[in-house]
Amino acid sequence: MPPLRRHERSRCHKQISHKRSIVALIFGIVLATAAHAEPYSAAAMWQLQRLGTPDISPDGRLAVVPVTRYDVDKNKGDTDLWLVPTKPGKARQLTSTGGSASSPAWSPDGEMIAFVAKRGDDKQQQLYVIAVDGGEARRVTNVPTGVIAPKWFPDSKRIAFLSQVWTDLSTWADMDKRMTERNDAKMTARVWDKAPVSHWDHFLDDRDTHIYSVNIDGGEPQAITRNAGVSLDRGEPDASSYDIAPDGTEVAFAVNIDTSGVDPNFDIFTLPVEGGSPQNLVNLTQDNPADDTAPLYSPDGRSLAFRRQTIKDFYADRARLMLYDRRGSKLRNLTENWDRSAVGLVWSPDSSALFGAIDDAGTRRIYRFDIGGGEPKAVTRDRSFDSLAIAGSGPVIVGLRQSFTEPPTLVSIIARTGAATKLSDFNDTALARLTPGKVESVTYKGANNEDVQMWVVYPPNFTPDRKWPLYLLLHGGPHNGVTDAYQWRWNAQVFANWGYVTAWHNFHGSSGFGQAWTDSITKEWMTLPYQDTIKATEWFRAQPWIDSERMAAGGGSFGGYLASSLLGKPHPFKTLVAHAAVYNNYTQYGSDYGADKKRFGEFWEDAERFARNSPHTFAANFNTPTLVIHGQLDRRVPVSHGLELFNVLQNRGVPSKLVYFPDENHWILKPQNSLFWYETSRQWLEKYVRPGPGDASAVPAGPSASTQNKVTQ
Repeated sequence: MPPLRRHERSRCHKQISHKRSIVALIFGIVLATAAHAEPYSAAAMWQLQRLGTPDISPDGRLAVVPVTRYDVDKNKGDTDLWLVPTKPGKARQLTSTGGSASSPAWSPDGEMIAFVAKRGDDKQQQLYVIAVDGGEARRVTNVPTGVIAPKWFPDSKRIAFLSQVWTDLSTWADMDKRMTERNDAKMTARVWDKAPVSHWDHFLDDRDTHIYSVNIDGGEPQAITRNAGVSLDRGEPDASSYDIAPDGTEVAFAVNIDTSGVDPNFDIFTLPVEGGSPQNLVNLTQDNPADDTAPLYSPDGRSLAFRRQTIKDFYADRARLMLYDRRGSKLRNLTENWDRSAVGLVWSPDSSALFGAIDDAGTRRIYRFDIGGGEPKAVTRDRSFDSLAIAGSGPVIVGLRQSFTEPPTLVSIIARTGAATKLSDFNDTALARLTPGKVESVTYKGANNEDVQMWVVYPPNFTPDRKWPLYLLLHGGPHNGVTDAYQWRWNAQVFANWGYVTAWHNFHGSSGFGQAWTDSITKEWMTLPYQDTIKATEWFRAQPWIDSERMAAGGGSFGGYLASSLLGKPHPFKTLVAHAAVYNNYTQYGSDYGADKKRFGEFWEDAERFARNSPHTFAANFNTPTLVIHGQLDRRVPVSHGLELFNVLQNRGVPSKLVYFPDENHWILKPQNSLFWYETSRQWLEKYVRPGPGDASAVPAGPSASTQNKVTQ
């Protein structure tokens, strides 16, 4: 099965039709980029600062945001917290001591910010607090198993956090001793008697995730959930895994109730903060066989919101917004008739509505959900938004705005109109020097003659009177639609600056285009995405400014699966790039989710379906030069896939190259490895598909009748 993520992670994009001809449109692209001086290179991209999830002060006047700067020579990044006014004003750096700070959380009284960091002699990440008006940060915990996801209690005197602990040990000293013994042990064997054994890039051990609380003046952290007989997510717990009631007396959290290890099902539980035990543990969602996640108390304490999926074993099932009335013990579904997933949610301060950053037809828009019901209302239209925080009168919403040309930028958003005001300028100087290409959204007829939305990024020096090569990118997931957002690992602006028209198409299965579209490939993974890809190339071949003899395609994860699928089928590409590719569906049982029950059966139950959807089945047809890339630490798509694909290509005498990263996982994250990845990809593409303008083209008088265009900044 292709690499799917269990949590998180519409048909055609609404377009704005233009009467102007494609000639005038694209000549405008050239004029708009003339003022920039430097190429949009991978090295330049690594000089940009990266913003993390912000939080907002209770009065809505200040935001705190993590900002990461990378030192390529040192091959590492450092993250500091910055305070940014939500109205015009100067940003101020809050932390600067060595060791990255993350997960900032503002105290309810507005005076302090909690965060997580590994500083000085810390062996694991610990909880720190710092006064908003400055001074040194103070360490609150010394937990040997580390701290994640801090949240304040309403009295501003205690903080909750998550830690992964051994429940057979009763003291922190015992845990410290075991941690030390295991780290120092000469015997390195690990033993499991139940799946899963790994998650993304690391093996799981015998610890469980639990909620603790600690006084900000220090002292022994107190267990909240440990004695309740259940635990939180072991694989990827975060701030969405739990929440604290506004009166501080109760916690809500998501628990995987499956005891087999192969049939996950998350339910929402509540538990008193004091004296929690199995006797007062309440399961609010035991009637739903699929996942219920991300509990979120309303500020007035009357409601508990959470996300519900109803299709078991399908991580991309539409997430409904559920409201549990805590007084009447009644449950309501606010979005049953809405064909999008309710994610990225925050409550309005007056508890009358929730706001969410919604994957919506190629753009991540902010929507408002009124608790009285009715159709969710789009607040924003252009560009993409995420990581919302809300407070104060008005109210004041802050979040990160981004697009293909704008890396995540802190903005404030007017809840009524969606108007966004830029608050941060961390990257303004660097971006002003770069030469981005214009971005266009087009729609073409794909498989089943259905509309497919596609993003096209043009080289900065593009002119329609010459023929250009195409680099078609194949996105991962597969249920992770490509939105108008910045890409650090597959940056289309970098590829376009190499001299390629670069495109991402939201093939069948992509998220954000409705449940039917997302679910259309879950039984037959290969057919529709393959057809959509071929139809995309046919659309490009019909454009006079594309050289049909200079086409390449590449992708990672499911995109690598699609690249491997193309290898065995007819296609027009001169070369392919397959990164972290699912090549052999049978060996994908070695992935971190490999033991999970499959929605449509296992390979021994439906051998023909598995075979026709596994790229390796068609190896007899492989003849396209292919760059294969894989990381040793990848547990989502084990490294064996890359080795198998490369060895088969070599066996068949197909020109191929294997790039192996011993210290990378599913993604290439280290600066110098990333730069090598980009440069190796550039050289490989150039070898088989020459970049830059070619022969003269015959420019038509206007755009294709079947195509609508939307140009973004």
